[in-house]
Amino acid sequence: MKLYGPFCEIVTMDGLSLHGPLQDHELPVIRNAGIVVQDGKVLDIGGYHQLFKKYAAAERVLTETKHQVVVPAFIDCHTHICWAGNRANDYAMRVSGKSYLEIAKAGGGIMDTVLATRSATQEELVTLILKRTESLLAQGVAIVEVKSGYGLDLDNELKMLRAIKETNNHTSAKLIPTFLGAHIRPKDFEGTHKKYLAYLVNEVAPRVLEEGLAKRADIFVEEGAFDIELSEWYIKEMQKLGFEMTVHADQFSSGGASLAVETGCISADHLESIDEHSITKFRNSKTVAIALPGASLGLGMAFTPCRQLLDNDACVAIATDWNPGSAPMGHLLAQASIIGANEKMSIAETLAAITYRSAYALRVNAGTIRIGDNARFTVYEGDDFRNIFYSQGQLHPTHTIIGDECIQH
Repeated sequence: MKLYGPFCEIVTMDGLSLHGPLQDHELPVIRNAGIVVQDGKVLDIGGYHQLFKKYAAAERVLTETKHQVVVPAFIDCHTHICWAGNRANDYAMRVSGKSYLEIAKAGGGIMDTVLATRSATQEELVTLILKRTESLLAQGVAIVEVKSGYGLDLDNELKMLRAIKETNNHTSAKLIPTFLGAHIRPKDFEGTHKKYLAYLVNEVAPRVLEEGLAKRADIFVEEGAFDIELSEWYIKEMQKLGFEMTVHADQFSSGGASLAVETGCISADHLESIDEHSITKFRNSKTVAIALPGASLGLGMAFTPCRQLLDNDACVAIATDWNPGSAPMGHLLAQASIIGANEKMSIAETLAAITYRSAYALRVNAGTIRIGDNARFTVYEGDDFRNIFYSQGQLHPTHTIIGDECIQH
C-alpha cells in the first residue's frame, strides 16, 4: 500500500458529462490531498492528513516536493506509431506548396511508408513502437491507441499487429491495437477498391480475430482512399465479424462523419472538413468526434471545429495522429493546448478531451481518478493545474503512476 502526496490539487475528472460544453468551475478539484494505491488500484482519495492517519502503515511516496498537482494520466486515442522509414521529403514538398493528395499521386505519401514498413522485421517494428511509446509515456500518456495500415497485405498487416501486441510486454503504457488494412488500396493489389476491401474482410480480418490481435478496425473514407458507398459496405461487413469500427472521416471532404454516426461507429476521426449538418448528428451520439490537431499543424490546414461540436453536445476527444507523414510531432499536450486556444475550448473541455472522453473513444474505463479505478495519474510541479495547459506543452510531468509503479520522468 502506498500513500502519494501531499498534493496542492488533484483534478479527478469524476462525475463530469460525457457530451457537450464544460466550464472550469465544474471540475472536481480536491485540495491538500493524497491518493492511496493498493494492488494497482485507487483505494482512497481525500485530505492528505486524514489519509496519513487512516493508513499509518502505508509507504509514503512523493513527499519531497512541496508544490505538486495531479491529473489523470492522458490517453492518446489515435496514433500510427507502428511504422518504419522517413517522410522528410514529403514534408519538404508540402511546405513548398504541394498538397497531401498531390504528394500521394506523385509517389509519396502512405505508400512510401508501406514499402519501408514491409521491409522492416517484426523485431525492428517493436523497437520503433517502443521508442515512440516511451516518448508519449514521458508526457504522461498512459494509454495509446496504435493502428496498423502500413502493411496492406495479409503477412504485413499481421506483422504490424503482432509487433504492437509484443510491444505491450515491454512498456508500462497500455497499447490498444486497431486494424487499419483499409488505409488505402495498395498499388500492387491487382483489383478494384471493392475487391481489396473484400480481400480484407474475407482473408485478413478473420486471421486478425483468430490470433486475438485486434477487436477494433478503421477505414479511411476520402478521395484517393475509399468512397462512401464502399466504406459503408466495409463497415457493416466488419461489424458482422465482431469488430468495433472507427472511421478516418471528413479530413478533406465531407460525408464520412455522417456515415460513421449512421452506422454506429465508435468514433469519427479528423473532421477538419465536416459540414454543419453533419455536426448536428453528433448531438448526444455514442460516436466520439476525435480532433487531430497534429494533422492540421502538419498540413497547414484548418482545425477540427471543436467549439461547434461541443456546442452541439458532441463528445469531443483530442489525439496526436502521430504518423510519419501528416502529423510527425507526437506531442499530445502541446497539440491539445494549441487547438484549445484556437477553438476557444475551456481548460475543462481540453482536459476532458485527453482523459475520460478519449477513454470513451476507446471504450476503456480510464481517464478519471476515483476509488476502485486502476491507478493511472500524472504529477506536475506547481500549485495550479491550469499551468499544465498555460505552458502549452513546456511543463513536463515529474512522475506518472500506473498501477503499483511510480515512473519518474
